[in-house]
Amino acid sequence: MRLAITHETVHRFEQPASRAIQTLRLTPRNTESQLVQNWRIDVSKDCRLSPVEDAFGNHVHTFSIDGPIDELSIVASGSVVTEDTAGVLHATRERLPLAAFCRVTDRTPIEAMVRDFALTALEESGRYPLATLHLMMGRLHETVTVDPTAAAAAPHVVMTDGRAGVADLAHLFIAAARALDIPARFVTGWLFDSARPVRDAPHAWIEAHLGSGLGWVGFDVVENCCPTDRWVRLAVGLDALDAAPIRGVRTTFGGETVTTRIEVREISAA
Repeated sequence: MRLAITHETVHRFEQPASRAIQTLRLTPRNTESQLVQNWRIDVSKDCRLSPVEDAFGNHVHTFSIDGPIDELSIVASGSVVTEDTAGVLHATRERLPLAAFCRVTDRTPIEAMVRDFALTALEESGRYPLATLHLMMGRLHETVTVDPTAAAAAPHVVMTDGRAGVADLAHLFIAAARALDIPARFVTGWLFDSARPVRDAPHAWIEAHLGSGLGWVGFDVVENCCPTDRWVRLAVGLDALDAAPIRGVRTTFGGETVTTRIEVREISAA
């Protein structure tokens, strides 16, 4: 399908900011399952976007602005043609070895509870990695409630509380996969839902590497399925910090509010 996407984030300052330095991961990559037809990033202040590619292969833009800045708007928009490959990425250009995606981060610690959960799923699935990941995905979907207001929490705390934001639910799934020595990474992007075309945050899921036969395969705990043509990949990383659409520093002596509006709609069948 062909999807039109608009991702707008607005920073508003109680006292004008004297400087802003931003890093944007707001440009999706082409893969065998998605083709970016057109794309642009607009910033409300005069600046120069400097393009680079990070260690994970994400398209990154950086800019800096001197104040005074009362309001800063960043809008990424364009159209992407997607294809349903049942979550399998097929051939992708990778810059890091697979071992890098087995590394534990501050947001994906592997505590005893998480390891036990993963090992139990492995035994019950007959020790087949693909079946194990599907089993873990289904169980996490059933036992953890998605709560956008939940405070950030480590994977074992999410398992205990039974509630988490989308990012921490993905972190839990990543930690469980890595507990089994399955390379796993965090993915941020957008999800098309005709019943809910407008959202206030990007979506998140995981990808796990299942050997040379399948390669990287996506798993979405929130939707309890592998990504189809309704998903658009934006950026990947070891955890949410690496794949954040917008990161930066704003120098201000007052408060700051940040609002995000994301609209994904279908243009026509591709």
